[in-house]
Amino acid sequence: MARKTFLISFMALALAACPRQEPSVELRGHRFSVEVADTDDTRQKGLMFRTDLPADHGMLFVFPSQAPRAFWMKNTRIPLDILYFDRHFKLVAQQRNVPPCRTAQCPSYPSGRAAKYVLELNAGTAEKLELRLGDELKVFHIDTRGKR
Repeated sequence: MARKTFLISFMALALAACPRQEPSVELRGHRFSVEVADTDDTRQKGLMFRTDLPADHGMLFVFPSQAPRAFWMKNTRIPLDILYFDRHFKLVAQQRNVPPCRTAQCPSYPSGRAAKYVLELNAGTAEKLELRLGDELKVFHIDTRGKR
């Protein structure tokens, strides 16, 4: 009995000591913790109503297929960089320093090219990292299939 209790306690401690594997991405050697929007509901809500986004954080939108994308900033209260990636995780388009939309009619920010993934980061990040078309996005601990 004591041995069984010891074994259970040891396993619980071992599991607690394991670091949690948070979803993250890397761009040009810079790592970002990300929230993943991989369902219709989470993609629709995105970063709406947020008043801030911590530095080194973002949201990765994962779609079930590759297609031209367009994002808008309705109910989004923080300026963002919107980065579009194809199925090979290559940067195919970017919309930098997109302002929040405070009107009923918000403009659309299209990719112009087919994208499967969209990364939203704080405005100015793309400029700081000197992002260029073709840059590769590395993803960690994320299911990149996308759900409906």
